[in-house]
Amino acid sequence: MSKYDIIVLGSGPGGYVTAIRASQLGLKTAIVEKESLGGVCLNWGCIPTKALLKSAQVFEYLKHAGDYGLSVKSFDKDFEAVVKRSRGVADGMSKGVQFLMKKNKIDVIEGFGTLKPGKKIDVDGKEYSADHIIIATGARSRELPSLLQDGKKVIGYREAMTLPSQPKKMIVVGSGAIGVEFAYFYNSMGTEVTIVEFLPKIVPVEDDDVSKQLERSFKKSGIKIMVSSEVTSVDTSGKGVKATVKTSKGEEVLEADIILSAVGIKSNIENIGLEDVGIAVDRDKILVNDFYQTNIPGYYAIGDVTPGQALAHVASAEGILCVEKIAGQHVEALDYGNIPGCTYCSPEIASVGLTEQQAKDKGLDIKVGKFPFSASGKASAGGHKDGFVKVIFDAKYGEWLGCHMIGAGVTDMIAEAVLGRKLETTGHEILKAVHPHPTMSEAVMEAVADAYGEVIHL
Repeated sequence: MSKYDIIVLGSGPGGYVTAIRASQLGLKTAIVEKESLGGVCLNWGCIPTKALLKSAQVFEYLKHAGDYGLSVKSFDKDFEAVVKRSRGVADGMSKGVQFLMKKNKIDVIEGFGTLKPGKKIDVDGKEYSADHIIIATGARSRELPSLLQDGKKVIGYREAMTLPSQPKKMIVVGSGAIGVEFAYFYNSMGTEVTIVEFLPKIVPVEDDDVSKQLERSFKKSGIKIMVSSEVTSVDTSGKGVKATVKTSKGEEVLEADIILSAVGIKSNIENIGLEDVGIAVDRDKILVNDFYQTNIPGYYAIGDVTPGQALAHVASAEGILCVEKIAGQHVEALDYGNIPGCTYCSPEIASVGLTEQQAKDKGLDIKVGKFPFSASGKASAGGHKDGFVKVIFDAKYGEWLGCHMIGAGVTDMIAEAVLGRKLETTGHEILKAVHPHPTMSEAVMEAVADAYGEVIHL
């Protein structure tokens, strides 16, 4: 039987990062993967979707070339080629992870891993043991009883990335990050898109102002939006698909070629041996302490199978923290209140900390500042004036409670707020930190200035 210090079950951005950090710390490490290195994120999630969205963005630029004083006589899209490029990007990233495994001398065990008592893993009939086993099996598209996926007419995100041909009409159920990213992509490509959202606003976890702005931008782009609405049944017997939607005004039947179900994710915790080992689970999540130890010594869990935010960067951070604790380093528990969230539709969305409503619900006395990109020189020059930066501070102590952005490139700007909050930066310190001009990042400084009554360009 092969013996290791650490075996990681699953090679997504939680698993493979964990394995690399463990190896760096001098621990003999193996990783178990049933499909492709990199997991869903690299192969079917974060990376290939961004490649699709970039193609959509370039296509949008071509459609609006005249706005930039350019004349493009003839152009068109090749849907198959767009999908092929996306798959090529994903394949390249997966090969990159293979290289990292070799570079860090991590054994890759291919097959389906099942946990066994006594700190062992069975991989397709062969047993391996380790002092520490870390579960990082991730999640998959969640299915609703009224919206069962058949992979053809009712699909999840995996099929949405590799459709053989572009649908004329699509219904997207759910308006979280996955739903609005695909809605933007297909709408930009020329598909007629309708979003159906159960809650009263789209991107429901975001600040109210962000949700309103995205709804305006999407409607301007021709996307139909139905909030406070629920798909109660689906008929796939005909050529296309018919969805019965319950709204506040009654029932409505929508017709389309395809329905994309984007109603969240389901943890991959079935058939991996949790029951045999006795690992505690609550409502689809493995229970862990601050350092990702389960109730059974020697077994740990990170990423989407645990109660934290289901985000790639969270899984990576949890895995690094987990193995550093195992290696005896001094580590502090992750601050889940300072995790940035990013959505890569157009306009992009990025946020961290409390929304304005959450701050009010906590009874906090707050200062709120907002700077629209319509007043930004860089945004005007770039032709992307939709959106804003919004900041929320505690009025008494100056603590940076939250930051919410919507606009071009904001996913690359949010780290300033994350770092500022980590370092307990005050609004005054942001104002006195000189921001370069002309940049989109100036909007952060200007929003803070607005909160403190010192805004210059409004």
